[in-house]
Amino acid sequence: MIIAICNHKGGTGKTTTTINLGRALALRKKSVLLIDLDSQANLSYSLGIIPSEKNIGEVLFKKLPLDQAIVNREGMDIIPANTDLHEYEESIIKNNYGYLLLKDAIGNLNYDFILIDCPPSQSTLNISAFCAADKVLVPMLMDVLSLQGLNQILKTIKEVKENLNSKLEILGVLGVLVDERRQLTREILEHIQKNYPVTVFNNYIHANVKAAEAPSHGVSLLEYAPASRGATDYIALANELLKIYKN
Repeated sequence: MIIAICNHKGGTGKTTTTINLGRALALRKKSVLLIDLDSQANLSYSLGIIPSEKNIGEVLFKKLPLDQAIVNREGMDIIPANTDLHEYEESIIKNNYGYLLLKDAIGNLNYDFILIDCPPSQSTLNISAFCAADKVLVPMLMDVLSLQGLNQILKTIKEVKENLNSKLEILGVLGVLVDERRQLTREILEHIQKNYPVTVFNNYIHANVKAAEAPSHGVSLLEYAPASRGATDYIALANELLKIYKN
């Protein structure tokens, strides 16, 4: 299953979710590939991968065989990014290469799960991720402004499904940085469940300081603080995902 992890807003835990959901799935003996598709390269940095020529841009333009771009961390394969990725995106647009470079690059890979960390914008690379993916997972803050972002993502998914990738579906909305004490959090969750044609995961990710500390150590939260609330949240999320799809 190929899952694009996307929110057009920044600061919604996309990268944290990609890394730690991937790690939790790897702990369940699933084969996992993470793809850093964000030119900020936060996923790569967070796993201690030093910027190099091994990056997704080189793969997309067939300057480097995909298997030579893979780096292994914590039982996961990773195709990293670096800040040059924005130049590759500009070249895609300038030369009218379309949205299928990523799909063509990874379409024949044999992993249980491929997780794509998308950039926080409505960009060519985001559309490319949607074209390559089976599902979209939306990490979302539980606030009113995030509902506007959810509307935009659902519109984009609908357009891609109608015109570019008929199999694309939304996997679900994942609440992140959740504080159960806030009434607004409960109200937003209930509003999404009642008013949007999407699944809301039963498990969500609580606010946790350890999650912010882990990237500076170059490891996942599950490696850095395995007993933390955030780590157990991601394990529960992985278990829920596996139960739903019996993978």
